[in-house]
Amino acid sequence: MMDFFLEGIVCETGDISEKDVDELSPLVLAYIGDAVFELYIRTYLVCKGNSPVHALHKQATHYVKAKAQSDIIHVLIDFLTDEEKNIVRRGRNAKSNTIPKNADVTEYKYATGFESLLGYLYLKKQYPRLMQVLGMSIAGHNIEEH
Repeated sequence: MMDFFLEGIVCETGDISEKDVDELSPLVLAYIGDAVFELYIRTYLVCKGNSPVHALHKQATHYVKAKAQSDIIHVLIDFLTDEEKNIVRRGRNAKSNTIPKNADVTEYKYATGFESLLGYLYLKKQYPRLMQVLGMSIAGHNIEEH
């Protein structure tokens, strides 16, 4: 759905080496991962059908809020490689100065781990795996909702 677009962003904005990605703070990875997930979810919802913007925003919030992302990473964890689990762990354990508004601290930390993973896969240009994880995140979230 979006893999062609994701690749274009990285190519247009400059190249980052694999070594550089490995040295980024997990919070920087989460910063990028948050944007990747938000764009993916918004695109997913728009592709499902035309809706008023307010309705799209409400639907997107169900996916991108910290509790939902925490639930998603708990569903996905068994499908991750050891390297990916390590990225999630680093993101989860990163010291953040942000106070969660609508989630408890544990949910927020797991959500940060999930976003770190997405940012890592994106910056490493592992697009097929990123798309697989994003697809599983929607399937996992829908399973948890019902």
